[in-house]
Amino acid sequence: MQHPLLNLVKDKEFLLSLSVKYGTPLFIYDKTIMQDNLLSIDKALKSNFDDYHICYTIKANNNPMIIKALKCALPTLGADCSSPGDIHAAKLGGIDSSDCIFTGNYESENDLKIAYENGTHINLDDISSFSRLIKIGIPKEISFRLNPGFGKGAFSQVVTGGKNSKFGVPKENIVEAYVFAKENGVKKFGIQCMTGSGVMDTNYFSQLLKEILNTVKRISDKVKIEFKHISIGGGYGIPYRENESPLDYNQIFNKVSDVFHNYFQDGDKPSLWIEPGRSIVGNSALLLSKVTGIKNSYKRYIGLEAGMETLMRPALYGAYHRIYKVGDPYGSLTQNVDFTGRICENTDRTAINRSFTDIEENDLVAIMDVGAYGYVMSHQFCTRPRSAELMIDGKNHYLIRKKESIGGDNLYSYIHS
Repeated sequence: MQHPLLNLVKDKEFLLSLSVKYGTPLFIYDKTIMQDNLLSIDKALKSNFDDYHICYTIKANNNPMIIKALKCALPTLGADCSSPGDIHAAKLGGIDSSDCIFTGNYESENDLKIAYENGTHINLDDISSFSRLIKIGIPKEISFRLNPGFGKGAFSQVVTGGKNSKFGVPKENIVEAYVFAKENGVKKFGIQCMTGSGVMDTNYFSQLLKEILNTVKRISDKVKIEFKHISIGGGYGIPYRENESPLDYNQIFNKVSDVFHNYFQDGDKPSLWIEPGRSIVGNSALLLSKVTGIKNSYKRYIGLEAGMETLMRPALYGAYHRIYKVGDPYGSLTQNVDFTGRICENTDRTAINRSFTDIEENDLVAIMDVGAYGYVMSHQFCTRPRSAELMIDGKNHYLIRKKESIGGDNLYSYIHS
């Protein structure tokens, strides 16, 4: 399947003009693609559920202008927040805190205080988290994050369920958590379960829901409570390689619906919540970078302006990102190379042993699928300023975050529309 940004990669003249005007490396987002991604998920849910809530995962991309674009496309959109900063970003993007779920881990009292005072739906990672929370106040509603004893993800590092995971309440202990909350005056309850990221198996989410509902039954039977919402988290993957196909959300949520409605056959049903991030913004962006040097050593290296400080995922997980030569994305493969940045670490490799076309210094390349966990994981190691972010909206384009500069005063700033 052709990448939705492939025509942009082919437009060498346009991308060259952007590189001259805004500098490189440069994150470039397509507003239409991210909005269409969100609406396709919403449509699939609407076909299968009467009551559901989508919380966009702020940590995937926290630029307030991106959040605003998503909120504009889907006014009911909520946010999945992992920190006080995420709550703030959601507000800047126009999402009310009452539509947010706050899921921290090993939360400080200040983290919990901010979530509580902002009126978010608080989802606790552990029983001990509730002990810290009750020093601040007793919310009317609470949920706990279930660790079902298993997980799934694109890499071992992003599997967040199972016995080797730092996240969630083990299923053996979760009844105790709800007993504790009820005894301390909590009146309404939800449950959340997020077991991993980048999942490309359409059957997994319905299987996960079965395990969640088994736990719901144990809690309901022993604690005598009803659940107002059930969150199956996020983790929906995207194709990073040429031979991968996108997830079929209609198929996913049809299977999830079968499990859900088979369990809740009579009476009021809880709301189904999901927390997608990567699946909304991941494929909406590319990272434009200039070739800074080509080196023939024991291997052949193509040096880029964009290193691990700009895109951390390859160094962190060994993640794969397609790389195209701007203007010639499918040129003849004439060489085998490593793409590296300028950082003083040998792990600074965007690609290893990659077949690639002829390329020269100062040519431009496009690193694909960087809309999620791209800019948000960038940093200033080796005192490299972080890149600018640009939004394409039809025939228009505009900055949504300025490029940092050495000695500049624009760190952590963003552009208001």
